[in-house]
Amino acid sequence: MSRKRRMFDIEVPQDDSEIFPAGKSADKEARRGPMATAIAETVESSRDRARIEAQIRAENDALAQEHVRLKRAGLITDMIPLDAIDADKLIRDRVSGQDDELPELIQSIREIGLSNPVRVEPAAQGRYELIQGWRRLAAYRALLEETGDVERWGRIPAGISAKGDQLEQLYRRMVDENLVRKDISFAEMAQLALQYAADPQTEIGDPEKAVAVLFKSAGYQKRTYIRNFIPVVKALGGVLRYPQDIPRALGLALSQRMAEVPSIVTSIVSELESFEDRSSKDELDVLREYAGQGASTSARSKRASTPLHRPVPEGKAKTTFQVARPEGSAKCIAANGRLEIRLPRDFSTVDRRQLEAAVAEMLRQIS
Repeated sequence: MSRKRRMFDIEVPQDDSEIFPAGKSADKEARRGPMATAIAETVESSRDRARIEAQIRAENDALAQEHVRLKRAGLITDMIPLDAIDADKLIRDRVSGQDDELPELIQSIREIGLSNPVRVEPAAQGRYELIQGWRRLAAYRALLEETGDVERWGRIPAGISAKGDQLEQLYRRMVDENLVRKDISFAEMAQLALQYAADPQTEIGDPEKAVAVLFKSAGYQKRTYIRNFIPVVKALGGVLRYPQDIPRALGLALSQRMAEVPSIVTSIVSELESFEDRSSKDELDVLREYAGQGASTSARSKRASTPLHRPVPEGKAKTTFQVARPEGSAKCIAANGRLEIRLPRDFSTVDRRQLEAAVAEMLRQIS
């Protein structure tokens, strides 16, 4: 018996789409294999990372440029250790000695803190050079020494300037900041001009030209006064204890007197050196006397009570003493009707008018 074969009618959909083999797809992404997909993802990830890194670099460059700009403007402030700050780059325009106003500044900082940071410049090996704020730094150091509180007073707020500013600009900033202080004296400004001219790092060796550079912001008349104080400070700076107290009128008169009679410089130096226990008023009285402005009776009597040399014993016919001079030791002999000075120097080479003025001044002093 034979089997009958069944027949089925299969309807195949008709369309114009492309026919792909079994397991294939028209979507290229869907048709990628695992390895190709991984490679594509890696490439895309690398592109994204490179784009992000480029954005970060651009932002960092912009931030770095802004940091340099703010640093040059002194607007970057940090807490700098006191022992990392040196104050030797610029010669200060403050005379050495006690600062009578420093205790007030210390008390103010203790109570309300520092309102204006100091200014420093980076130096080698993590150190800094002080550009502005010598008194503020001195106040912090005094507070640290007094309290021992390193946490509170061991660091000072400091504006950090970028390196590269010319020395003249640094001096100008310091001077201009200090010109607003009412207490800075002409003697201190003259001293700064002398030291600036003597500094081997500067290009100006003439103190009077240094005045024009340093005090450019000051008026013409003020610069003239400073120049007149220069010979006074130059000649007497080594023996003056209170140069900051010299009034303008006295300094100008003394400068003029020294130009007319140069020999009085030696007399002033000698008298001030012998007048050890003197106050500011005593020193000014001595200067006023030589400037032709007179001196108080009390100052004269006080100086008279200070012996210039050992008293002469009774019965001794003469007095001898020695005075140290650059030329050597000057042996002085004083006797009845005779005053003799022996010094290894040829006095015949000295101008006669200068010699007469010196002798006349000496006799005036001992009369």
